[in-house]
Amino acid sequence: MRTNMTLSVAIMSGKGGVGKTNISLNLGCALHQAGFRTLLMDCDLGLANLDVLLGIAPEGNLQDVLLGNAAVDDVLHTVDNGFEVLPAASGVPELIDMDADMRSLLLDRLEPTLDNYDFVFLDLGAGINDVVQAFASMVALRIIVITPEPTSLTDSYAIIKVMSSRYNIRDFMVLVNQTESKKEEQYTFARLHGACKRFLGIEPVLLGAVRNDRKLVDAVRRQEPLLRCFPGSPAGQDLQAVAARLQQIRMNMLDWLADRPPLTAPLP
Repeated sequence: MRTNMTLSVAIMSGKGGVGKTNISLNLGCALHQAGFRTLLMDCDLGLANLDVLLGIAPEGNLQDVLLGNAAVDDVLHTVDNGFEVLPAASGVPELIDMDADMRSLLLDRLEPTLDNYDFVFLDLGAGINDVVQAFASMVALRIIVITPEPTSLTDSYAIIKVMSSRYNIRDFMVLVNQTESKKEEQYTFARLHGACKRFLGIEPVLLGAVRNDRKLVDAVRRQEPLLRCFPGSPAGQDLQAVAARLQQIRMNMLDWLADRPPLTAPLP
């Protein structure tokens, strides 16, 4: 019997435009640079854009795996000599409206590959549709990316409320993005934490924060990960600190991870 050592992580957001995919990409890069085997799955099945951030034109994607036209290994794209990406198709109704049977089929096809990695990141679409909820319920760790905008906070609260009600999930980590100061980071997190504690009895945990950084915009225009072209930038330093925290979290969870597959089927 093989012992699982893979930490699966869902990167989520209540609303679009909070930098979720950039966070996913650069955390994957940081962990690969630290020597960990890392896979990033683009699970934004409505508006996949990970390939755009990387400037690649993948020959295959998640849809091909689901339809049985390709194996997972056939559609993986390697970045930085080892960090691997599983692209998604964009605007495909069959994926956007994926039912429980299709999700189970996809899970069966992914499973043999996933335990080859130390970290598997699922970059989910924004919002709380059924597919986002189902993917988020499969992983070992959920990270909600928020910004100081009020709409980001209210939509993130909605995610936590729905996931706790539907799947009885009560453990969430929060990453505050696009902050201007430590004070803004703490205030933003405190507002979400306070609402969740008061109305849901849930206390999300602050994973870290990433400062607003012009170099991140430059990296997007260059279609390269920030940590490859501007690793010493303020946001780059913040992302490396978050990646280091994830390394420690994985180490602390290894005994628990050993008894479960990298992804588990969601409850009906």
